Amino acid sequence: MSDFFAHETAIIDEGCHIGAGTKIWHFSHIMPDCILGEKCNIGQNVVVSPKVILGKNVKVQNNVSIYEGVTCDDDVFLGPSMVFTNVINPRSAVNRKNEYLKTHVGLGASIGANATIVCGHNIGKYAFIGAGAVVTKEVPDYALVVGNPAKQMGWMSEFGQRLHFDAEGIAVCDESGEKYKLENNKVLKK
Repeated sequence: MSDFFAHETAIIDEGCHIGAGTKIWHFSHIMPDCILGEKCNIGQNVVVSPKVILGKNVKVQNNVSIYEGVTCDDDVFLGPSMVFTNVINPRSAVNRKNEYLKTHVGLGASIGANATIVCGHNIGKYAFIGAGAVVTKEVPDYALVVGNPAKQMGWMSEFGQRLHFDAEGIAVCDESGEKYKLENNKVLKK
């Protein structure tokens, strides 16, 4: 008996590691040599490619493609139908598997529905990528980015609330009451 749940329509290839308490739903494909941490939720029609690493409690919504070269820290949220790429200049007739670029998603980051993360651009911890955004550059910790191409519009708390900094560069999360400091265009939790 396994210590994770997989719907009968899911395909789980040999050679992957799936953490305890993880759930894998309808028509998803978990490929060899990937690692899924404990208590992940893999939605319907998801592809997790070889060598992908997901931390603990990663929530992957329906229709997400996670390609080789992607790693996600704990508590990452991947919204419905978002996608990662792994080659900058794909061509059907040209094999570029040796050119895959890596993308890392930091602790607690959220990526909205239908967003695209162009390979080779990391997402900082607790960053918030708006629905439909196309990320074409690095995203700092706690940054809120939206649009195509994605542009930073502000900062978010660890609870997913917009931060409003005062003249001294201090903000308080409306939901948690936690304080943050903005200094040299970087946010740090106090």
